[in-house]
Amino acid sequence: MPKREQEVIRKTTPKGHFVVYVGKEMRRFVIPTSYLKNPIFQELLKKAAEEYGLDGQSIVLPCDVSTFEKLTSFLDKY
Repeated sequence: MPKREQEVIRKTTPKGHFVVYVGKEMRRFVIPTSYLKNPIFQELLKKAAEEYGLDGQSIVLPCDVSTFEKLTSFLDKY
């Protein structure tokens, strides 16, 4: 990802949040860093690292958008 594009993403991501990409359509989600504490989300990140590797640029999660939306709805309650 070009440096300028990285700067745009950083500027549009609120403090205390990070960006993940989900599904075949690579839909962008801005989610709170508090999700990182949840074991379910940690497992999803582990699977992402195994499937896609960690390039230090973006996080791509190995699930479809509807499943991810259900997960975030669940995580928002706890």
